[in-house]
Amino acid sequence: MDRVQPAGFSPRNQRFPPVKIQSPIPAPAPGRDRGDVCPLRPRAVIFDLGKVLLDFDYQIALRRLLPRCRVPAEALRHLLLHERLLVEYETGRISTAEFIARLTAATGYQGTEAEFRAGFGDIFTPIEPMVALHAELRARGVPVYVLSNTNELAVDFIRGRYPWFAEFTGYVLSYEHHALKPDPALYVVAERLSGCRGAELFYFDDRPENVAAARDRGWQAVEHTDPERSRAALAATGLLDGAPGHAG
Repeated sequence: MDRVQPAGFSPRNQRFPPVKIQSPIPAPAPGRDRGDVCPLRPRAVIFDLGKVLLDFDYQIALRRLLPRCRVPAEALRHLLLHERLLVEYETGRISTAEFIARLTAATGYQGTEAEFRAGFGDIFTPIEPMVALHAELRARGVPVYVLSNTNELAVDFIRGRYPWFAEFTGYVLSYEHHALKPDPALYVVAERLSGCRGAELFYFDDRPENVAAARDRGWQAVEHTDPERSRAALAATGLLDGAPGHAG
């Protein structure tokens, strides 16, 4: 889930203290062709959430919240999208209650918490071909995971709106692990959760820096630009060969 950040600050490149994990899995030794996707059959597939499975538009949230606020549109936009507040929220450094309270104090928001949750969360549109790819992988018995920079309000809304979100094998969510991609700590969590590493993992992400971090660990990683190309890249590994029903 990607946000606009203030000039000179990029939370995707911000390095937070890594998650404290005993005996972390070391990154594989970089190979000569580590930047290329290897046509090896992976054991698990990992999806980014925003811009891969779900498109989103924070302008929708701004339009819904603004009538309940006592600040002009530009001030609300700055507070929501350009201040460090959202970064602190998506790294779990503040709770949902504190996030809402601080935004309320800064904007004079006068709606209810339920109205805020709906206005802030209802900004998503499914990217149907990628949702269908997830369903196909599940039908084939392939473990599927989510690895996302996101927040509790967004995830709560997605869980309530989209039943397929409950059908992943596991989830690595930034606010639960106090780090943002491309911090290697999140990738280590995904490796431990899946029981896979290196080329056993295939990953879709729309951000090149996040793809690069995955490739640094030996993952097969694709920069998602459109569903057709992403599906073709996964098919090249042989994972989609044969009839659904088993991982093969």
